Amino acid sequence: MGLIHTALVVSDLESTLDFYAELGLEQTSEFELGGVRNVYLGSDDTDMELQLKYDATSTARVDPAGIDHIAIEVDDVERVFEELLEAEHPDVVKPPQYIDPANATAAFVKDPDGYVVELVEFDD
Repeated sequence: MGLIHTALVVSDLESTLDFYAELGLEQTSEFELGGVRNVYLGSDDTDMELQLKYDATSTARVDPAGIDHIAIEVDDVERVFEELLEAEHPDVVKPPQYIDPANATAAFVKDPDGYVVELVEFDD
């Protein structure tokens, strides 16, 4: 038994794909089911994937209620954070800061639908 993926409903698939590509995630697979496009993103570093669910016909507002944040490990938080700012992607929740108990540097940003994403760089 193991954790396989987390699924997010998104309102703008292309913007969301661009955002997560900036974080180093690549599309691993895609299918359509019941008019909903399902796109999976992952990296070579883990078997866990992020599933994006997009219904082009839906006019409902995406509500990330109940999800505190999604954490993604990156090699250099400062660099990735600056690249996101330059690409004008995120709303900044918290700029990079060192978190002693975790032995890590983390920053928090929002993706195009308002999901909070934690960028984490662990000490070696």
